[in-house]
Amino acid sequence: MGEPIADDRIPVPVWIIAAAFVVVELAFSAGYGFQQDELYFIEAGRHLAFGYVDQPPLAPLLARVATMLGGVHPTAVRVLPALEGGAIVVLAARQAVILGAGRTGRILAALCLATAPVLLGAVHIANTTPPALLAWTVVVLCVTTAIARDRPRWWLGAGLAAGLGLQVNNLMALLLLALVAGLLATRRFDVLASPWPWLAAALAAALWLPNVLWQATHGWPQFAMAASLHEQNTSAAAYMGGLPAQLIYGGLLTGPILVAGLVRLWRTPRVRYLAVAATLVAVYVLAWVPGKPYYTSGLLPGVLAAGSVATERWFARGRRPRRRRIPVITAILVAGLATLPSVLPVWPVRDLHAHSTGNDVADTVGWPELAAYVSRVVASGPRPTSIFTGNYAEASALDVLGPPDLPPVLSGHNAYGTWGPGTASDLTVLAVDAADRLRPYFALCRSVGTFTTPYGVDNDFSPLDVSLCTAPTAAWPALWPDLTHTD
Repeated sequence: MGEPIADDRIPVPVWIIAAAFVVVELAFSAGYGFQQDELYFIEAGRHLAFGYVDQPPLAPLLARVATMLGGVHPTAVRVLPALEGGAIVVLAARQAVILGAGRTGRILAALCLATAPVLLGAVHIANTTPPALLAWTVVVLCVTTAIARDRPRWWLGAGLAAGLGLQVNNLMALLLLALVAGLLATRRFDVLASPWPWLAAALAAALWLPNVLWQATHGWPQFAMAASLHEQNTSAAAYMGGLPAQLIYGGLLTGPILVAGLVRLWRTPRVRYLAVAATLVAVYVLAWVPGKPYYTSGLLPGVLAAGSVATERWFARGRRPRRRRIPVITAILVAGLATLPSVLPVWPVRDLHAHSTGNDVADTVGWPELAAYVSRVVASGPRPTSIFTGNYAEASALDVLGPPDLPPVLSGHNAYGTWGPGTASDLTVLAVDAADRLRPYFALCRSVGTFTTPYGVDNDFSPLDVSLCTAPTAAWPALWPDLTHTD
């Protein structure tokens, strides 16, 4: 037996853990600089729409609001993700309550989430992942509360979170399908016979409708994007590393709790539908996009909450529960602290090259320097009539961080491709990481320099060739269909 459950309250240590999580995230929020997706969303927020070729509209809208309130600064756009991460920590404890955890289990669930590498790293970057993780967490919590506590109105909370989640990214549809499949597979027809899940579905659909209509009127580009993601993330190495990565993302020393949670969900009939849903999501990711193992992380709070219940009961079975509890909690906390340098900008930037870190951390270095470098090239003459980049990252860096007198910045990548060339001239084009793409359409492309990330930092955007292309074979509008790409 586990600890007796006196009430549903969240213990004070959970709030302390969540607050500490937010403080740590904000303390490092200004480290290094923007990551390329953040710059892209800031620029997309200047082109507000009901959809984009690679995402729904909510993340760019949030970026626009953040920069309006706090200016173009990394901390401004990272405050909300940090708070979302803190909320996920608290909601994991609440999920543990619904699954039968006592005080220790609730605290353990919060600690596991607060030290999970995937959450620590994800909410440092203001992209689609933080709000998506929160939306998944809320959907699962509302569904389990509605079913376990016979509180059908909680389905409306699930519908609201699902609708907002679908406006963050379309992966929310995978969770909803997996939950329905879980209920059907476990013969929970009583749940589906109630009107409340259908009201929730109607609410989610109504919130999602503007983006669906945008997709329909723009040729369903999300399908092309999904195919591109599949192609890019199905290497042999991705298949081999997909499952281990999912465990490591949850925390190396938290892995046993994660496994225990999935086992407990399967062994407990009343929540077995969650086990089915979690398994289906994991199988889909491992089979379709194994190179994106964090796509399963939205179910991490629910599974770790179940694992915390199992672990709490394992503590209680010992003659001296404290002798089991203290080493486990200490090990999780130490592992979380050891994880920080790989997911947050802990090292001085001048020393970063000497340490192995995740690409997201390294990719936050060098964007202001790129903007300054391109500005110097432009000023050195002959002045180009436009700038064309191979990736939305470089285009966004120049648009957001470059001086206002730069020539028009263009790219064919993702949303930049849909924004088009406007009235920009292609007479003399400065190609940033794009000479190979432009060379078939210009008589001459000659290199005028190479940008490298400062301090020798190794990331996905260094070195970058900068070339000057002249004598186009046609005007931008005629060339544009051949220059756009979604990946």
